[in-house]
Amino acid sequence: MLKEERQAFIIHQINLHNKVLSSDLSVQLSVSEDTIRRDLNELAENGKVLKVYGGALSKSFQYPFKENNVYARDSKKQIASKALKLVQNGMTVLAGGGTTMLELARIIPESLQCTFFTISPLVALELAERTNADVILIGGKLSRNTNISIGSQVINQLSEIRVDLCLLGTNSLSVEDGVTDSDWEVVQIKKAMIRCSSKTAILSIAEKLNSVQKMKVCSLNAISYLVTDLDPTHQSLAGFGKVVEVV
Repeated sequence: MLKEERQAFIIHQINLHNKVLSSDLSVQLSVSEDTIRRDLNELAENGKVLKVYGGALSKSFQYPFKENNVYARDSKKQIASKALKLVQNGMTVLAGGGTTMLELARIIPESLQCTFFTISPLVALELAERTNADVILIGGKLSRNTNISIGSQVINQLSEIRVDLCLLGTNSLSVEDGVTDSDWEVVQIKKAMIRCSSKTAILSIAEKLNSVQKMKVCSLNAISYLVTDLDPTHQSLAGFGKVVEVV
């Protein structure tokens, strides 16, 4: 594989999953980690990714307010419009972080009377600006990689609430392995969010379907809704539709 092809693959993986590890890319591309590190350094110098210890981050995820940087933004806006239909007056809603969740926060109508809890300062700011609903930020250590609150303090706060609906993004989702992620601390937060929720909706662009990360958040049967940018009758969603309600 040529260097240009290899770097294009790396950029796509970073845009898709927000974060990549050099060790994983080395296996996927069958090259040394030194080669991957050189690629990531070059991509970072060219302003295409953000280099971090052991891997790289997506610029669109780290700077979501710069809308031109957001990967698959049209698809995420479509998902946000679908997910909005799940939010009803009087609900208590728990929202995760990420660019899709930001798109949803931006379209919450002024007339909606809800209480929103969120682990994302960015989502909290968007909700507070665009809605008259109550917005409660669950605080803790801020993860530089994901822009959400993490740690035992957050898990303890989540254990003290009960919400009607949890809205979560995901790095990977498959029928067999369920919801998976690559960050141990994020996995623990997502598990706590699901535990305190009567129903959970996963918001995911189609490209993330049928992919798997190293750490499991939950099985598919722990999810109530799957919201994607595909038509619910699309053949790619057939297996998911047997377990969850596809929106």
